[in-house]
Amino acid sequence: MDTTLGHDKLKPKQVVSEEDITTVSILAKQIWTQHYTPIIGIAQVDYMLAKFQNEAAISNQIEEGYNYTLWQAPEPIGYLSLLHQNNGLFISKIYLLLHERGKGYGKQMIDYAIAAAKAEKHKRIRLTVNKYNDKSIAAYEKLGFIKKHEVVFDIGKGYSMDDFEMELTI
Repeated sequence: MDTTLGHDKLKPKQVVSEEDITTVSILAKQIWTQHYTPIIGIAQVDYMLAKFQNEAAISNQIEEGYNYTLWQAPEPIGYLSLLHQNNGLFISKIYLLLHERGKGYGKQMIDYAIAAAKAEKHKRIRLTVNKYNDKSIAAYEKLGFIKKHEVVFDIGKGYSMDDFEMELTI
């Protein structure tokens, strides 16, 4: 099934090398600063980048079983992080550069996650999304995700993640 929606198909690349990890960290800084500053403010963005998306944190996540992929067209334009859990597949991170959104690439990334979930015989895919991230919520709903719960995570230094947990049954 062609999921390109009339656009070039992205090429996922497993993140394994230090260079790949650095590329993810650079993309994270650009994407998060553009996308999340209006939602949560630059101070929390900077804190979250330093805590969750620096090279050491990404390396640790990979060691803990998170599967990171860079998405290229042909240059890296986004990244995805998946974690297989007993209760299904968790999309930990799914991000695209601002100028690449709305081109069907997010759907390609979700289709990749669906294939990964099916390969492990998972029945559902979960993700969390900021409650005020209206465009992303709408995109996930268009792809069949439904809001399941409101979740708040204390991430330290007085910050929290105020999210919806969304789920796709496959």
